[in-house]
This record gives sequence, C-alpha cells and structure tokens, in this order.
Amino acid sequence: MFDPVQLKSFLTVAQTLSFTAAGRRLGLRQSTVSQHVQRLEASVGRLLFERDTHSVSLTEDGEAMVGFARTILEAGERAERHFAGTQVRGRLRFGVSEDFVVTRLPELLRRFRLSHPQVDLELTVELSAILHRMQASGQLDLVLAKRREGETHGQVTGRDRLVWIGAESLRISPSAPVPLLVYAPPSITRDRALAALESQGRAWHIACTSGSLSGLRAAALAGLGVMAHARSLVPPGLAEVSAHARLPDLGGVDFVLLEGHEPAAGAAARALAEAVLAEGDGLRRVP
Repeated sequence: MFDPVQLKSFLTVAQTLSFTAAGRRLGLRQSTVSQHVQRLEASVGRLLFERDTHSVSLTEDGEAMVGFARTILEAGERAERHFAGTQVRGRLRFGVSEDFVVTRLPELLRRFRLSHPQVDLELTVELSAILHRMQASGQLDLVLAKRREGETHGQVTGRDRLVWIGAESLRISPSAPVPLLVYAPPSITRDRALAALESQGRAWHIACTSGSLSGLRAAALAGLGVMAHARSLVPPGLAEVSAHARLPDLGGVDFVLLEGHEPAAGAAARALAEAVLAEGDGLRRVP
C-alpha cells in the first residue's frame, strides 16, 4: 500500500517541478517533501525524478506514477466523502477561455467528474472578455480566463507572457505590414496586439478573424499570419515568430479564477477551483 502523504507530496512536485515550490504549496519544509519522495522511490524501487542543481524532471517511471497516484488519492477521497455523507452535489456552470482547449484541462475535468459524480457540470468555452461578462451577470459559477492589464479581480492561477506565434516556416519582413490572425471582438489578445503595433507605428492588416482557437490555429498552420498568444499555451505545430520580424513586445498576462455568487453552486465551485489550483502549471503544459 502506498502512503497517501507521500503520494500527495510526489504529485505536488510533479505539478510544480520544484521541491521548494511543492513545500510552500503543502505547508511543509522542502526537506520533508524530499523525504516523502525518497521513501516513495524506495518503496517502488525506481527513480521517479531526475534531479540536478538547476532542474527537476519526471522519469518515465515518474510519469507512470502520476496516473497511479491520482487514481489512488481520488479513490480515497471518494471513499471518505461517501462514508462521511458529504458528497458535493448540484449544478456547476464552468466557463473556460479558448486558451485552454489544447491543454490538460479535459483530463482534469474527467477526474473531477469521477470524483464528484453528483455534480452536474456545464462547460462554456468562450473568449475571456465574454466569460467575465457572463460571470458578472450571474450566468457562470466559476471562470478560468485571462484578465486585462490593471485589473485586480480574481485569484491568480498563473502568470505568463504574450508572444507572437505562427507557422514554424513563416517569415515576415520587418518592413512589411504584419498579417494578423485575431479573435473577433471583444478579445484581450486582439486589443493587446493592435495596441502594441499602433504604439510601434507598424503597419498591419487582418488576415483572419475567428471566434475559436481552432480557427486561428488552422489559419496559422496555413501560413496566413501571426497571432498573439500565451507562451506556455502555444498550440501544437506553431512556434514563436523569429525576432527578425521585429514585432513589438506584448507584455505579460494573468490567468485567474473567478467564483460566482450563486450559493447553491458554492461547494462544487470551490471543489473545482481547488482542483485547478492544485494542477498549477501542469494544467497549462500542452500534452
């Protein structure tokens, strides 16, 4: 039998790829987290992490243990809720920005549904600006999305930088108008891209407008132009545009969780929010 405490420490290190960050998240000393992982490695007789002075990464056995650990811990949590009679239940309207459609979010939601079978989960995928409006008007119980610069509402789940991305073979002359791939308004990345180009005095034209990331990705793969996107969420097949294009800096971006005001959804919204926060940067790594 695996020790749940050791498994929880292992999973947190796997999510943060840092023993120090895992200790902060768990409220434990870094040395304690390291001991938990070492004991788990001793019990399975395999190395779960490759470590050096600069980085931590999962081994092949570590990747396999991630799935086993989640299954074991989730089964224990379901058993506790069953016998304690405290199963979370009710309707939960969850809004997610287009940024997350090619991340590990589907896997997280699958695990959440298995762990909370009494929750009726309704998913809305939209642009961040639209999700903020829906949450403010009471149409959503929980939102995971970007927020605009200067805004302070929401619980930050991660910070990133916006970058210019396109097909790996794309070349843009520094003297030519920039072919833009943009979301339809309202869009945080659209506004940021246009403002940055205008500030630079750079000419541009819109080569594609779409309401979905899949539409913009298709246009980018076809070599039609560039789009502004979070660096950690670059879709498969695309890459940052070469510095030779001399495109302006787009600045940073925050991803936040916002809870609604419907009391009936409170417990379910908090449970899913905790799952998202526990996933950390692991959620934003493209599979």
